[in-house]
Amino acid sequence: MTDLYATLAEHVERGAVPGLVAAVARGGVTEVEVLGSTGYPGAQGARPMTRDTLFRITSMTKPVVAAAALSLVEDGTLGLDDAVDDLLPELADRRVLRDPQGPLDDTVAAERPITVEDVLSFRAGLGFDLDVGFPTSPLFAAAAELGLAIGPPVPPSPHSPDDWLRRLGTLPLLAQPGARWLYDTCADVLGVLVARAGGATLPDVLAERVLTPLGMSDTAFHVEGADVDRLAAGWTDGPDGTPVPLQDGGAWTRPPAFPSGSAGLVSTVDDYVRFATALAAGELLAPATVARMVTDRLTGPQHGSVLLGDRGWGLGLAVDPGGRYGWDGGFGTTWLTDPGSGTVAVLLTQRTFSGPVFELISAFRAAV
Repeated sequence: MTDLYATLAEHVERGAVPGLVAAVARGGVTEVEVLGSTGYPGAQGARPMTRDTLFRITSMTKPVVAAAALSLVEDGTLGLDDAVDDLLPELADRRVLRDPQGPLDDTVAAERPITVEDVLSFRAGLGFDLDVGFPTSPLFAAAAELGLAIGPPVPPSPHSPDDWLRRLGTLPLLAQPGARWLYDTCADVLGVLVARAGGATLPDVLAERVLTPLGMSDTAFHVEGADVDRLAAGWTDGPDGTPVPLQDGGAWTRPPAFPSGSAGLVSTVDDYVRFATALAAGELLAPATVARMVTDRLTGPQHGSVLLGDRGWGLGLAVDPGGRYGWDGGFGTTWLTDPGSGTVAVLLTQRTFSGPVFELISAFRAAV
């Protein structure tokens, strides 16, 4: 992987990120590149990156939770066409805003219930895109007051899953169920749905259905003990665009009040490659289920999201026009599976998305 190493090293040397871990799996062989440090020069506590460094994978949590949900579909616990009302009564009898940026009391009745597939395909009328007043519209202002943590994963919601969903249920939908793709919030709803359907907490259901069967021993909603030292330092951009330490209050070093199905997991490159390769091989879910998961569910005008660009959305992950699938994380992580070449590629860094990080990820995708 000389060419890939050179590409990644160039971006680390330019300071796009202080370090990274990348893996490309193809034909039963996984090659890993480890570059740089967990911190920029002079940063307190910076350590060399290692293959087992832990990263906050943020939105790369979404496909893992979606896989757990689809395992519940496979065993008949859930049905894609089922209304969520029985398991999530807080979301029954919805009202829908006439104008996504309008007042909260200007609503109409939902035309139908929200289904399990609506939640997985992010078409439940919950979430955001950059053309619906996020984060300043009345609805998002109300969500912030309720402590729902819609959007960035820092700070996390302080509420229990039941309280979080109860609060969410006091707000109207932004769109009719099934009508348009909206980002993020459906994944947190899916986490609550998976927990209730599985009869346990979301961490326990994920462990039972995904993490333990695949041997993903480093993937969890928090780290503790000696593993805290393996967690990479987080970085974000200051007012002048230079990287500064991420102030997350140690959110990933203690059990969260609300295990976020949207952005809550930490993981390693080997764990995530194991998840992605097992998914592609039909070892985690049946091949027919995987095929449904990675088929674009969006139709016509549902495409063109500001956040998705030219990509579509399957069940818990993005699908591009060429049939490749995967997703990214807001702290500079990305995963791509190319069924045509049998390639799985994972890049983990820990700087929130910015111009240099976008350039790094684009270069990584082009290189693999």
